[in-house]
Amino acid sequence: MKSSFLDIIKKQRGDSNYAGDEHGGASGESGSGLPNGSAQNFMFATGIECSAPTINHGKTRRDQLEECGHYKHWKKDFELVNELGLKVLRYGLPYHKIHLGPGKYDWTFADEVMNAMKKMHVTPILDLMHFGLPDWLGNFQNPELPLHFSDYAKEVARRYPWVRYYTPVNEIYVTAKNSAKDGLWNEQLKSDKAFVTAMKNIVAASIMATHSIVECRPDAIIIQSESAEYMHEAKAEQSPEVKLLNKQRLISLDLLYAYPPDSEIFTYLMDNGMTRAEFDWFMVSEPPGYQIMGNDYYGRNEKIMKPDNTICTAEDVLGWYQITKGYYDRYKKPVMHTETNTFDPEQAPTWLWKQWINVLRMRSDGVPVLGFTWYSLIDQIDWDSGLTELNNNVIACGLYDLDRKPRPVSDAYKMLLKEYGQITIIPHGEMFEITNRDARLKVVV
Repeated sequence: MKSSFLDIIKKQRGDSNYAGDEHGGASGESGSGLPNGSAQNFMFATGIECSAPTINHGKTRRDQLEECGHYKHWKKDFELVNELGLKVLRYGLPYHKIHLGPGKYDWTFADEVMNAMKKMHVTPILDLMHFGLPDWLGNFQNPELPLHFSDYAKEVARRYPWVRYYTPVNEIYVTAKNSAKDGLWNEQLKSDKAFVTAMKNIVAASIMATHSIVECRPDAIIIQSESAEYMHEAKAEQSPEVKLLNKQRLISLDLLYAYPPDSEIFTYLMDNGMTRAEFDWFMVSEPPGYQIMGNDYYGRNEKIMKPDNTICTAEDVLGWYQITKGYYDRYKKPVMHTETNTFDPEQAPTWLWKQWINVLRMRSDGVPVLGFTWYSLIDQIDWDSGLTELNNNVIACGLYDLDRKPRPVSDAYKMLLKEYGQITIIPHGEMFEITNRDARLKVVV
């Protein structure tokens, strides 16, 4: 019997499996291990809750940085980010405290925290507007907002040139809806015309701010955080009002990404104050920079309208995967899961794993999901009333409580990070990076 090639190889080279992993690549690595900050790796993040709308017709500011103790404990908060093993933090500067008037800024707090983040190697996704405006700008009915906000964005980008990731305006749809259609925050109006006015002013502000950022940082990565929402209607005959509502949730991204809406939404916009010239301006082109579509999902985002018109939470009927897949099919943008939590601290670890499985399933179906965020690092205040009531209720949704002590979800996130912390943004993403490092390809996750 003739010798096989394998007999000859083993005789000459020894009994080896020849996996090739000693030279990198080959069968691949799992991608396990805490995040190491590598540019091609998936972005795991948390966030500092920084909402700052006004209520009581502008008389009361709900500053969550203040109410949750961040102004006092910011050093500890950044230490907790490192303790978790995270490299990325969604972080909002207090716009209402910094931008004092046209051309007037107070950078005292911002400089302190930004310099600290840089020294601690925390990569911020810098959130420039989170539900509220400086008092001097009034509210979202102000047509001067886009230019003033773009000036602010330019000053931020100039002052912190090392920052690459930005969310110019957090949750545009929620901001406009709560401020101008549901009457909860800021201008506290309740009309379609006010809603459309707020929507066009906020989207224009985001677009103009992005231009300002990219002028200073041409390689900027813009992560638009938008609420992934849906209203189910448990009625035999579907109402036109709910159909319209499920289309209205897309207006912000339609205008932002220059995606022509259908005739019903076009007519709605025209009937409620948008001019043809304004619409055409939005449709010219999407903003510059590398655009990532962030989708926030909480179980309470998804609702059911029952036959008696009462509404209940529809947690996970569709879930983050199904709702976000619809957004992806529409806009074809890389995706990030930019916010999630639950108000029940005992159920939070399970909710974390459920959201992560949504992310893995999305990736396995070929959608480029680039990051995941548990929001937020620290418990929040009064979100059970949507910040509309000053009750000082602690919402136990953080990785840590207000004393900076870990909640059960903190350990769950650490476990997740150790298992998946070095997977690549896209499978074998290292091949698309110009580098002289030895091959250490990750398997497809």
